[in-house]
Amino acid sequence: MSRRALLFTGAGAAILPGVAMASSRGERPNIIVIYADDLGYGDLGCYGATSIKTPNVDRLAARGTRFVNAHSPSATCTPSRYALLTGDYAWRASGTQILPGDAPALIRPGQFTLPHMLKNAGYATAIVGKWHLGLGDGKVDWNGEIAPGPRDVGFDYAYFMPATLDRVPTVLIENRRVVNLDPADPIRVDYRAKVGDEPTGAEHPDQLKFGADPEHSNTIVNGISRIGYMTGGQAARWRDEELTDQLLGKAIDFVAARKDAPFFLYFAMNEPHVPRAPHPRFVGTSGMGPRGDAIVQFDWAVGALMEKLEELGIADETLVILSSDNGPILFDGYEDRAVELAGDHKPSGPYQSGKYSIYEGGTRVPMIASWPGHVREGHVSAALVDHVDLVASLAALVGQGLPRDAAVDSFDMMIPLMGRRDRGRKYVIEDTKLMETTGTKVASSGARILALRSGDWKFIRGSVEPHEFHGNAIGTLPQDQLYNLARDPGERENLADKMPDLTRKLARWLDKIERAGRSRP
Repeated sequence: MSRRALLFTGAGAAILPGVAMASSRGERPNIIVIYADDLGYGDLGCYGATSIKTPNVDRLAARGTRFVNAHSPSATCTPSRYALLTGDYAWRASGTQILPGDAPALIRPGQFTLPHMLKNAGYATAIVGKWHLGLGDGKVDWNGEIAPGPRDVGFDYAYFMPATLDRVPTVLIENRRVVNLDPADPIRVDYRAKVGDEPTGAEHPDQLKFGADPEHSNTIVNGISRIGYMTGGQAARWRDEELTDQLLGKAIDFVAARKDAPFFLYFAMNEPHVPRAPHPRFVGTSGMGPRGDAIVQFDWAVGALMEKLEELGIADETLVILSSDNGPILFDGYEDRAVELAGDHKPSGPYQSGKYSIYEGGTRVPMIASWPGHVREGHVSAALVDHVDLVASLAALVGQGLPRDAAVDSFDMMIPLMGRRDRGRKYVIEDTKLMETTGTKVASSGARILALRSGDWKFIRGSVEPHEFHGNAIGTLPQDQLYNLARDPGERENLADKMPDLTRKLARWLDKIERAGRSRP
């Protein structure tokens, strides 16, 4: 019997007689990870949203298992993506913070990664969408071959944005070269001083589609000012309104070309990250302005990809995992009326705060797993799971071992991910860093802020006085915090003084995990 069949047998197949033990073609499943950007726990219909309609994601949830206690590894993007792809908590590595667009590669050639592991198992691997994990060795030549990057850490094919929608360079890279680059119009990028003579948002606010704060008021591209300065590459620059269609097209091309053999697609989508400039066909569809319209666009793209799997006849052969890199944010640098138009909508659901925050709203994210005939259908799971576990979980699924010194924080959660058991991790570590602004620059600052989640309890290590960023409370206090999330999901009543023994116990546990350098046995 295969390793995967043994996994399914041990996962409780006897109590789920309608669930098959292996795919009909007798092969490993295709794997698609759809990673949204700043999508909150409460932003989807299947998680209680009523102001925004997300029928395609809701349908995916109905066909699989929806998790109500799933966590991104961090409350910000770069650290979560690092942990998802490496199986290591990002706070164990230096430099894992929100990166500028010209940062050196965080994941280095030779480092063990999720795509590397799946390649060893015979999978074709691809990333389409947002990278934001750095490129090159410290000074990228955008006009030549760009390496190291995704192709050097396990991806066979890569079509990606270097960083974020709001950071330069606003170009797409295919494998190792900028797409549509005119050699006669070379690109230059700088995050410290202006390059070239292109207008900036600070100098020419009249040229903007919508206003921006000082940090987002540098070079204007497509009527939107960005973080950082660039010049050149006019033919290569993306149009925000067309970007989702472009990325979806590349994702579909990859899937269609490899439908006859196992593939892994990391589809790192943009929505609803700022700047929110959805395609005209989605403008006004949510009644909540650009942020709501971007979520509707995200839902449409998920539906289009699922329809393509059906058309190709491989939907039943494909494991789809959908989640978000961190919690939500309304205002994040651009004046798109997200706060004003939110109305009664609660992007974080019952949880406090969102992106950047050590509170649950920062890392408690929607997560759905679907694989017809294998993942339990229509199930809602309370299992505690974390994206850092995808490396070990998918390794177990495809029969790959993990090196002792790799994926040091990744646990095999394949049985709960299949909806077969609602008991997941014993604990997760949540993390964030403070954000600071200095006029025209924004960056992470200071030491990591760590929290330990175990059962109903949430311990937040004491750090600094209360801070907020872009309207989201970070959740910091100089003293330790303790919350019972079963009774107090909004983390309003700090029980640390009332329960000092438990507070000290959890503090010692967190200290031990941090010092150990690993948590996987």
